Amino acid sequence: MSGMGLGLLLATLAGLSTLLGAAAALIARAPGPRAMAFILGFSGGVMLHVSYVELLGSATAAVGFAAGHVAFFIGMAAMFAIDVLIPHEYFAEHRRNGGLAKTGLFVALGLGIHNFPEGMVTLAGTLQDPSMGLAIAAAVAIHNIPEGLAVAAPILAATGSRRKAFLWAALSGLAEPAGALVAAGVLLPFLTDRLLGHLLAAVGGIMVFIALDELIPVSRELDGGHWAIVGVVAGMVVMAASLGILT
Repeated sequence: MSGMGLGLLLATLAGLSTLLGAAAALIARAPGPRAMAFILGFSGGVMLHVSYVELLGSATAAVGFAAGHVAFFIGMAAMFAIDVLIPHEYFAEHRRNGGLAKTGLFVALGLGIHNFPEGMVTLAGTLQDPSMGLAIAAAVAIHNIPEGLAVAAPILAATGSRRKAFLWAALSGLAEPAGALVAAGVLLPFLTDRLLGHLLAAVGGIMVFIALDELIPVSRELDGGHWAIVGVVAGMVVMAASLGILT
């Protein structure tokens, strides 16, 4: 399989991992607070580790320390702007607020926007190094699982329709391969090592923002104990082990 085909496949599989979270929501309805705290903490740990160790490290090697970090912080700033313009909510807010159907659709829209650049960087990383693309896709897939839960659970609770809950979770995940297709059609002719380095650094910043601003705080709020940090450390250990095996 070509690097392009592998990148598109990995982006698609990572995006469709939202269906695993949706399936869990449809089967178990809602995990307990400790389980959800661990899952979100685990996702945050995976994203932090792959962002700092793999994405930012590769970017600074390609474009230099200063330029890599500028792109990294630009990614964080872009994510902040998206959060301000299109805020989204996770389980802690779902339990407090009414209008679950509207909330679920809003979550799907917000997460779809978040997933779009992740598809782009999965393709870009795969074109540079298949092992890097696989690591990025694994990190994205892991954190997409609780996102699928976050989309499906409120829609199911509000409408009672498993079909609608599953459909909206799928649509939010399909933003991943859509981002990869845009990268293939628009960026590929201009995809130099330097552009790829800036892109990897920027998405590293996006991932760090998501982990620190959303996943870990909500994980702490859900449990109020130590399951959040246990999840974070476990996520980092698993990602370190997976990267060690792949490299």
